[in-house]
Amino acid sequence: MRYASVYPLVTGRAVARPFTYAVPDDARVGDVVEVRFGNARRRGVVTEVGIDPPVGVDASAIERVAETLPPALVDLALWLADYYGSTPARALALVAPAHPKRRGERKRVESAIAGEAPPAALSAAQDAALGRIVELLDAGGGNVLLSGATGSGKTEVYIRACEEALSRSRGAIVLVPEIALTPQALGRFRARFGDRVAVLHSGLSDAERRDERERIAAGEAPVVVGARSAVFAPVPSLGLVCVDEEHDASYKQDAEPRYDARTVAAKRAALEGAVALFGSATPRPESWQALERLELGGRLGAPMPSVHIVDLRREKGYPLSAPLLAELGAVAASDEKAILLLNRRGLAPAVHCRACGTTRRCPNCDVALTLHGDEALHCHHCGRVEAMDDVCPACGSADLARIGAGTQRLERELAKHVPELEVIRLDADVDDPRPPLARFAAARRAVLVGTQMVAKGHHFEGVRLAAVVDADTGLGLPDFRAEERTFQLLTQLAGRSGRDAPGRVLVQTFQPDARAIVHAARHDVGGFLGGELERRRALGYPPFSHLVRIVVSGPEQADTVRALDELKAGLAGHELLGPAPLLRLRGRHRAQLVGKTDRPRALAARAAALLSAAAPAMRKAGLSAVVDVDPQSL
Repeated sequence: MRYASVYPLVTGRAVARPFTYAVPDDARVGDVVEVRFGNARRRGVVTEVGIDPPVGVDASAIERVAETLPPALVDLALWLADYYGSTPARALALVAPAHPKRRGERKRVESAIAGEAPPAALSAAQDAALGRIVELLDAGGGNVLLSGATGSGKTEVYIRACEEALSRSRGAIVLVPEIALTPQALGRFRARFGDRVAVLHSGLSDAERRDERERIAAGEAPVVVGARSAVFAPVPSLGLVCVDEEHDASYKQDAEPRYDARTVAAKRAALEGAVALFGSATPRPESWQALERLELGGRLGAPMPSVHIVDLRREKGYPLSAPLLAELGAVAASDEKAILLLNRRGLAPAVHCRACGTTRRCPNCDVALTLHGDEALHCHHCGRVEAMDDVCPACGSADLARIGAGTQRLERELAKHVPELEVIRLDADVDDPRPPLARFAAARRAVLVGTQMVAKGHHFEGVRLAAVVDADTGLGLPDFRAEERTFQLLTQLAGRSGRDAPGRVLVQTFQPDARAIVHAARHDVGGFLGGELERRRALGYPPFSHLVRIVVSGPEQADTVRALDELKAGLAGHELLGPAPLLRLRGRHRAQLVGKTDRPRALAARAAALLSAAAPAMRKAGLSAVVDVDPQSL
């Protein structure tokens, strides 16, 4: 009889350890099995075989093997659990997701697209970048940053790198931030590789995801394109992981375990001797500092658009200034298109009583309610909806002011001032982004209005104007990444303009001298990142340290702070900030403790161990805790 260590895929920290089961002689590390665990049948993953039998008890036998994972994925999951302060079972569930039993034949997610002109010849910069990637592929792997303006040819380098991996009988994973918002990139991979491309993202049904994973594991689809979770695709003999738009915060998982797909991609490449290729027009300071850079330079085939800053301190119109209206009029007259970004939803971000000063706020969250086009007040955190009264509920005054503007108000203003343009809105209130994107692509003259979604990876012909309606929205946030994100957003939006002919960019701001805005207007990525790195070095922020954020929530604010005070006492030896109260969210009070460290793995593991020990007392007090390594916001 052989014995193996099996992690049952259960979520509780109290049973976050392997259990011993009897297994057949051909059992292997990576087998996904069904086992009896307590009074239930559970899935589990074999992490070690050939161990000693348990002393004094009879080990149950596994009931069946459902699939077998590459051993490297098991190693990756166990590392992930340790690095991010999670449990092995939660991490293993990422690489071994549950799927329904098959009914009928296996189906592909979508049919292949016909092959594309032959590909154009590479530029000298593209050819040099590809040559370096091939060197690393043949030398056992490595991490590199592919940097270049929007339109500089990064996607073609990804495709050629995938071809090089396939020619060596190795597979490739291509990660994109949000697959529904980047249809052109997916189309190009399908056009080049046809049915050899598999797609993985959260929009698939469980059955579709199972079928794609089976094609991948069988070697039928050696190229995988997908969002964050595709980094765990069971690709045999992985040779390349491409992370497109590597600056995008959506690569960070916001639920347990809170992994960062960019960090996981680098770790998986290291485990499998593969190349991790990170690409962006606006790289993160962390990547700019740490990685070898392959520079593509400027845009291919068209100049970068000219940028004009509109000082809103000298303009009367808001959200549409006179210069912006003039540019939109020119777009309409020329049968062209425009994209307008305003990173707030709804009609107005707040409703304020001029008589008593009351602002309508969510009773569950410490935030103002947003007025939407349905004339109701919405909370963008918990989803609460309240009626918009004609008078102030506090004092009865009818003198109510709608403060600021959101995408729905901008939509109405455009329809009033520039009726010649078809107005198409794209934000989180739109259920499916594909129809509005298709409408915009097919329109003769139109304006696409939306939040940051409109700046993500789109390549539309005929876009002559890209405008940021309020560049100050993110600058005032209490986050050390505020300037970085503003710079990225402005630069990425500018890249949507003039892809096939000279374009124009308008940036409306009350802070025309802000560093992020000045560098974005110059298309000066290196200048901005150089200054940002100097600032972070002085403050000890990433990439010169790692952050570990621990958030406790509960029914009483005092209890959350007290729990973190006790945790802080057990984390001596690390630089710790807090505890500090946070805004209430969904009816629960919150507080956070932030550690700055060069040993994030050790800090997260220690915090997780202390929280596990305190779990019974915390449950009794109604408290819950989250460990977040390398958080994207504070």
